[in-house]
Amino acid sequence: MNIDNYYSTRKNVFERIQDASTATKLLMSFMMACITGIMAQIVIPLPWTPVPITAQTFAVLCSGLFLGKKYGCLSQILYIVLGITVIPWFGGMTGGLEVFLGSTFGFFIGFIIASYFIGYITEKYAKARSFSRMAIVIGIANFALIYIPGLAGLALWSAITQGATLSVVDLLMMGLIPFIAGDIVKILGAASVSKVFLPKD
Repeated sequence: MNIDNYYSTRKNVFERIQDASTATKLLMSFMMACITGIMAQIVIPLPWTPVPITAQTFAVLCSGLFLGKKYGCLSQILYIVLGITVIPWFGGMTGGLEVFLGSTFGFFIGFIIASYFIGYITEKYAKARSFSRMAIVIGIANFALIYIPGLAGLALWSAITQGATLSVVDLLMMGLIPFIAGDIVKILGAASVSKVFLPKD
């Protein structure tokens, strides 16, 4: 396949996804929810925090790239709703309302917001799909839209269930700093997905 055929195929596939029927988009949202659930099983627990390192954030970031704001966001809502009610596919094969409302509650909410934001930018600004620009967009989604509600939720969980008010340093050590290196890898990986698979016009 020459470069022109590659660009043409990439654009056609992207447009077919965008123009797919509602039923097809719902199916793709469910499939992305499944991928998120599968990647959530890649877990590295940390002894000083209830928040583990997982691979699911990569799926969250990619959901907006491939499905856009509406259905990317829906995929994460499905992931959460099904994890609460039917499928124990939160980190470490856990599920239920108690897990959802636990120490990672804010991160779950951040997944929905981040997916919507990435999908919005991807749909509206074709030139933003380049590696460097999308790395910035995804970086904002990851470190602001996921971590701000995530850290707020962790602080609230600690105050309510543990009776402890976390200092800023403790909160960052429990919910942000240990994850930065891995998140940079995920951000660069998702930006690479955008560069390879998404048209720039």
